[in-house]
Amino acid sequence: MGRVIGFELSSQEPEKAADFYAEVFGWKVAEPHWDYWSVMTGKDTSPGINGGIGKGPNDFPHGTRVQIEVDSIDVAIPKSTKNGAIIVRDKMEFDDFYLAYLVDPVGLGFGLIQKK
Repeated sequence: MGRVIGFELSSQEPEKAADFYAEVFGWKVAEPHWDYWSVMTGKDTSPGINGGIGKGPNDFPHGTRVQIEVDSIDVAIPKSTKNGAIIVRDKMEFDDFYLAYLVDPVGLGFGLIQKK
């Protein structure tokens, strides 16, 4: 399950965004409340936080890029693109981790990070 450091995502198509993140990363998405879908990204006993996906206002239709930790960036990238994501910057290697930037099917930017 992909783990997020912190986020709130804004989208003009929040249902589509919620479906994408549930399918790719296994997030549990609650029923919407006022155009906001609470999401659980993992067990509360694990490091990380939960967040939400909401319908962004017209003056801020899309929001925040998040960093999502994955076990294997080489698995997460093709799984993401298969589900409609676009690669902005493919896998990059740093001293302690690998990183890639993608945009999901509704235009939200996110990062994938895998510790070495």
